[in-house]
Amino acid sequence: MTKKPTKSEALEALDFIISVLKEHEKDLDRLVGELGEVTKRFGETGEVSGKIEAVEERLSSLQTEISELIKFISSPREAMVYAHGPAVIVRCKQWEDFKVLATGAETVSFLFREAEKTFQADALKGGRVLTYSGEFPRDTRLLKIWLAKELDVAEDKVFEGVLAVG
Repeated sequence: MTKKPTKSEALEALDFIISVLKEHEKDLDRLVGELGEVTKRFGETGEVSGKIEAVEERLSSLQTEISELIKFISSPREAMVYAHGPAVIVRCKQWEDFKVLATGAETVSFLFREAEKTFQADALKGGRVLTYSGEFPRDTRLLKIWLAKELDVAEDKVFEGVLAVG
């Protein structure tokens, strides 16, 4: 059996994510500044200027979204509240990563693809859809029981199908 991550390990992972997002925010800041300079060089008229302004607006919007995401992740919360937009989809390549993230999920779904001898598991947890695709035995009843046990989810909350946004 694999061990569950400790609270300090989880906080380290969260700190890492925050630092990566802050780096992206700095990069976007730099890019917005550079685009401003390029726009000044090309002048205020013309097709190129309009396209640059559109890109600059999009970068500025992304920068704002990343700043808000950093604030959201950094602030302590008792219950997740989502203002708008679809859930974040986290695609795990390793079963162990999926297992750690999906343990205690609100709902779990799975699909068994007999021709490919693979299965896909999706879990809804904290407003995120976690997904894993890989090999598994053929009997889907066993898969349902196994997923419920592995993810510490009631068996009646595991179903064969797909969780989708929208």
